[in-house]
Parts: sequence; C-alpha cells; structure tokens
Amino acid sequence: MTSTRRTRTVAAAATTLAMTALTAAATLTPADAAGPRGPKPVEVQLLALNDFHGALEEPGGSGGRIQTGVDADGKAVTVNAGGAEFLATQLTQLAAEQKKNNTITVAAGDLIGGSPLLSAAFHDEPTIESLSLAGLDYAAVGNHEFDEGAAELLRIQNGGCHPVDGCADGTPYEGADFQYLSANAFVTETGEPLLAPYAIHKVQGVKIGFIGMTLEGTKDIVSQEGVAGLDFADEAETANRYVRELQSQGVEAIVVLLHEGGAQSGAMKWDINGCNNFGGPIVDIVQRMDDAVDVVVTGHTHQAYNCRIDDTLVTSAASNGRLVTDIDLRIDRRSGDVLPGAEAKNMIVTRDVARDASQTALIERYTQALGPIRDRRVGEAAEEILRAQEVLLGNVGGESALGNLIADAQLAGSDDEAGAVAAFMNPGGVRADLLAGEVTYEEAFTVQPFANNLVTLDLTGAQLNCLLEQQFQVGKVLAPSASVSYLVDPAGTTAAAGADPCTGSRVVDSSVTIGGSTVEAGATYRVTVNSFLAGGGDGFSVLTGGTNAVTGPIDLDAFIAYLGANSPVSAPELDRIGLVQP
Repeated sequence: MTSTRRTRTVAAAATTLAMTALTAAATLTPADAAGPRGPKPVEVQLLALNDFHGALEEPGGSGGRIQTGVDADGKAVTVNAGGAEFLATQLTQLAAEQKKNNTITVAAGDLIGGSPLLSAAFHDEPTIESLSLAGLDYAAVGNHEFDEGAAELLRIQNGGCHPVDGCADGTPYEGADFQYLSANAFVTETGEPLLAPYAIHKVQGVKIGFIGMTLEGTKDIVSQEGVAGLDFADEAETANRYVRELQSQGVEAIVVLLHEGGAQSGAMKWDINGCNNFGGPIVDIVQRMDDAVDVVVTGHTHQAYNCRIDDTLVTSAASNGRLVTDIDLRIDRRSGDVLPGAEAKNMIVTRDVARDASQTALIERYTQALGPIRDRRVGEAAEEILRAQEVLLGNVGGESALGNLIADAQLAGSDDEAGAVAAFMNPGGVRADLLAGEVTYEEAFTVQPFANNLVTLDLTGAQLNCLLEQQFQVGKVLAPSASVSYLVDPAGTTAAAGADPCTGSRVVDSSVTIGGSTVEAGATYRVTVNSFLAGGGDGFSVLTGGTNAVTGPIDLDAFIAYLGANSPVSAPELDRIGLVQP
C-alpha cells in the first residue's frame, strides 16, 4: 500500500520528546484596552468510528440499519447504513467540509475480529487495507484484536505474510498504514506495553495526544490462547498515568480512544446523538480520569450516544461502520488547551452517496481471491431469524431466536458420539441475523465466524444450576437448547461480583429440566458449549470445572449441518426461559 498520510509522531512509553515553545502571545496595542487578543485558535476535526468488525460489504439485517425514530404505531423507523465504499466516501466529504486540512481520523477498537467471510478468510488483512485507504490515523486495540493472539496483532500492525496461510490473496501484506495504540495491554514478563501507548499529532504547531486502550476485562471475554502472556491494567489509572507523561511533553489537548462503553435506556435510547438514562462501565471510568482529558471516543457496546460526563465529551458510533462521529475542537495556540465548546455529532453512513472507487476495487479483488465458496448454498431460512435478545430481567437480555437455533444445532452436532443432552450458546458469539431465503456459506459464516470447537463436558446438576446463576452475575444469559427449560425469579438475588455464583437465587432450582425431567443435584449431565465458554470465557468459570471433555466439530460446521438437515428452518419460540409470576 502506498501511504499518502499526514506526518505524525507516534510516542512509545519510553520515548522522550523535546519540549517545543508554544506560539508567543500577541503584543498588546492601545486598541486592546478591553483585553489582549491572542492568535486565532486552531480548529481540529476528529472523525471517529468503532467496532467496524470487518464490515467491508454492506452489512445486512439489524447490523445494517440505524433507527431514526418511531412511527405512529410505535414501530422503529430505520435507514440502511454502512459499507466500506460509502464509509470512505463520507469520511472524505466530512473532511472536505472542514476546509482547513486539520482532520484526524480515529477509532476505538474491534476493527477486526468477528468479521464476515470476505475479511476473515484473509485474517482481516482486507479490513486493515480498507481502513488505511480510508485515511484512518490512530486506533485503540479492542478485545477482538486479540482473537488470534498478540503475535498476530503485531503482524497486522507491522506487515508480513501469515505464518501458516501465507499471503492468501497472492500479494504481500504491508501492514496497517495507521497506528494501533495500546496503553493498558502489556506483556506480563516485561511489564512493557504491547504497542505504542500513545501518539502525539501536531496540527499547525499545536500538539494533540491520543491514548489508546482496551477494556480491563479483556481476559474474561477473549480465549485464553488469544491473551496468553498479557495483562490489562485499569483504564482510568492508565489514562491518568499517560496524561501526566503527555503534559510533561507540552501536550494539553488529550483524547482517549477506549474500547469500553455504555448505553442509553428508555423510550429514546435509539437517539444516535442522545445521552438518555445513560449508564455502563464507561461512566465510572471517565469520572475517575484526570480533568485534562478532553474527549473519550468509546466502543465495545455497539451503541450510539453523544454524552458529556463531568464536562468530558464521550461518544460512540454504533458498529459496522454505520455511523461516523464528527468532533470539532478549538485549541488555544498559546496554552495548547482545548477551548470550551467542543461539539460532536453522530452522522449516519447512508448508502445514497457515490461508492469510493478504491474500496470497490479492494472488495472486488478479495472477492475474486475468495472464489466460489462464499456463494455455496447450505440451507434455507423460512423467515428472518434475529439475534437480538428479548429483555428478561432489568438490563439483562434473555433468549434470542437465533441463539436458540444455534444451541439446537450444537446439541444436534454432539448428541451422538459425545452423548450431549443439553447445549448453551453465548450471545456475543452470534454475530449477525439470519435473513429469510437461501442461506449461503458466507451468510452462515457471518453468523458464526469464530471457528470454535464444540466441547461436551460432564456437569453435575449442582454445577448446572450454579452455571445458570452465574449468568446473572456476569450479566449474560446463555441461549439454551430446546431440551432445557427453567424459571427465573425477579425477587431472587444475584451473587456479588467475585463471590461464589452458587450463592445467587435468581434461578428456581426445582424448575430446571432437561428433556422434561427435573435436574437432580447429584446426577451427571453431558452439556455442550463452544471452546471459548469451556475455557471460562465471558466469566463463566463454572464451566472450567467440567470433566470428561470431548472435543467435537467446529461450531460453524455444526450450524451448517443443522441448516442442511432441517431446511427451511424457522425461528424457534422464545419459551425456554420463563419468569416466576407474582
């Protein structure tokens, strides 16, 4: 790839930069009786995105729409959005509107991982190339950047062919033409950051510092192989440490790119520029950050919002490249500070603009390299089957039609040789809706892109009940196979974080059945989960106590086999988890 980028300075942890003198204050004249007039502030535009997840082609289903309102019947009004060809065009147009060539494009992680086949088949090299062509400058490292491990992330940054698959499209991979920043992911053995923790970008003589981070809890949501040899530090403490280091180098305008976030709630939670009943981990993190932090660009929750937390601008642009956040800053030339009045606006990446020609060429090149496998028919869906979870309890989601379908497929794929009687699927592993009609290999892959093996374990009835309680402790309800049924008590208690999950009482133990029979605490049951969950992923530590593990097929293979054997498939009923009625 040929770089046409603006000159920038990337600072590693131990880098020492010489302090430069700020622009001198203007000399006062008699006309300045009302007060001194300094030089005009520097106007800077930040264009921000997050959670792109390799969505090069136009994403389908709910992942390719943005809600813009509600109609007279209370139904959501949406617009189609996203696609790298349209994203690149609109980034160019937004930058052109700024007119001062002071645009910096940034991202808050999960640019890769959980990607559609077109990107994932080439280890997400197409996405990195696409975002480089689109003008991305700096990006935080998200949890999904670690899906294939630290060594692979370094290859993605620096270039070189994949150690196993080589350069699969037949051309050299040159690495990212933007800088990944990783302030709080560090190598356990050395204590050093895995990548540059921050960057200093100069615009018309003023310095802007960008600190990049992923969420501290990454180890709980990534396979253990992916984060082997790494540790993750507290986000606010890490930000504050590097704020001091940046200030020692004369940097006062500071932006944090953080892969952690929050969400709106209530009737107006769809407002892409709202901050309605806002909550989530990001609130406490920002409240603990140094006041010198001016902007926090966030992600991870796939939500859209535009907030101020303790006078700090906090933004998120949904996911899949459906939105771009346009942030306008004015920086004092003398002090280097961001002046009051910073503004942000989430802009929809609509599909009514011209397609970017370089993105079109990239997509066509990788489509040709992918070959006919993408269009192979694997089944049929009788209707659209959605991954969205129904609300179960408070902010905790419950069953998902597509999650239930996948759990059924995993049980079917492991009930013969492995002897499974139940299966559970984690909601975060279901990556896209299944659209009505013919299902191609590519569409099935987009739903299940992680290539986890199925693992069947022995769990006692007591362990199974404890697993169900742990769902509420970690805030993620697993999709159960049709063989499973149980009741949740809204009046029950949730085990405290870090406590024994079995101490919770949300699940009515006597209601838990497998195959219509009540689960007995002392009996043993063969339960199937994917290898991510079997290793304690998403915080489900109970599963690491399972015994007699048998490794089965890849989850995608089991899903495709189920589609082929049961087409046309319909959306399963959401009747496996019930609520105790008052």
